[in-house]
Amino acid sequence: MGFLIAALLGLWLAQSGERQDLSEAEIQAIIEKFAAKESEFARARDNYTYRQTVRIEELDEGGNVLGRYEIVSDIIFSPEGKRTERVVRAPVSTLRRIILTPEDEQDVRNVQPFVLTKEDIGKYYVRYLGRQKADEIPCYVFAVKPKKMEPGQRYFQGLIWVDDRDLQIVKTYGRGVGLLKKGSDNQFPKFETYREQIDGKYWFPTWTGADDTLFFETGPQRIRMRIRYENYKQFKADVQIRYGEPVETPPQPKKP
Repeated sequence: MGFLIAALLGLWLAQSGERQDLSEAEIQAIIEKFAAKESEFARARDNYTYRQTVRIEELDEGGNVLGRYEIVSDIIFSPEGKRTERVVRAPVSTLRRIILTPEDEQDVRNVQPFVLTKEDIGKYYVRYLGRQKADEIPCYVFAVKPKKMEPGQRYFQGLIWVDDRDLQIVKTYGRGVGLLKKGSDNQFPKFETYREQIDGKYWFPTWTGADDTLFFETGPQRIRMRIRYENYKQFKADVQIRYGEPVETPPQPKKP
């Protein structure tokens, strides 16, 4: 996507009359503070259970559904405190023209609910664009782009809205990017993710949406994606929390 959309948004923000005169020191302080808050958020979310519903649809030019993929899973802890995923429902996929790849699965798990922690912020260029409200929440807006892409890794590229009070990301808009194998025809949609405040403290992702046309070598294909994250509940136990192996899930469709 590059920074074209960021430049256009920056121009719009400059014309909106909002205060744009933050010094470089102020901007850097905001970045450091929200990265630290994001690290805190990431640790906190690892201690919550929730339900995740992923639905991807193939659409024709008129917006009619041609095929659908859906999986509903609960992110839970075992009695021993191991974090795992339990599939609740996974109807047989009826997708015909697209298939999901490991890169798509990485994006669903890590890129679409994007977290920019102090541990990872050094991997990205972060450029301040100005101020804008996201659902009436006053925010700082930043353009984010990976500095370098490593094989097997997925990254976020796009825009983030950071709440100017809690200094946590409340909205993202962009796409997943990364190095692909030579000759790969893997395409990735632009998406939007919104967060909501949970337990009066943390901004957790609750909705991701995409409605985009992917241009494959075989021709364009419009898709619609919806991901919901619901029923966040804090896990409380005296045992140490650690990650376990996820349960076996049904075979996943693959992208052409």
